[in-house]
Amino acid sequence: MSDPINRSSVRREFWAHVPTEKMTATEWEALCDGCGKCCLNKLEDEDTGHVVLTRIACRLLDDTSCHCSQYEIRHQFVPECIQLTPKSLPDHMYWMPDTCAYRLIYEGRPLFPWHPLISGNAQSVHDAGVSAQGITESEMDIHEDDWEDYVIEEPT
Repeated sequence: MSDPINRSSVRREFWAHVPTEKMTATEWEALCDGCGKCCLNKLEDEDTGHVVLTRIACRLLDDTSCHCSQYEIRHQFVPECIQLTPKSLPDHMYWMPDTCAYRLIYEGRPLFPWHPLISGNAQSVHDAGVSAQGITESEMDIHEDDWEDYVIEEPT
């Protein structure tokens, strides 16, 4: 599967000078590095609020490309899928991956060299070993009571 975002159509280094609320829809979408980690199911400790990743992926995640197989109509299949927007970003920081560009921009940090906007190559996130590529199990195959057995450290 090819990269669904045409990164060549966005302004060079827009993320460094355009506030998120002023970004075009294409620019906003281009911030996604395609790692797939946001589509991994997480477990949250009710007492501490600490969130951990599991290898259990949303049923729509393509484990090879790390893209949603039904992105445009995902809410038809997964109504609880979060629509991340500049406005909703602060509410979702607690579960966002540490390497996520949305989180990095929000926190005023630079993008990693492997980010496709920096490298110019959508494959670079996978080559750097920071994606969920090839490590997932579908949520359709693992009972939720067993998810604790699939906790992982975030690939960083």
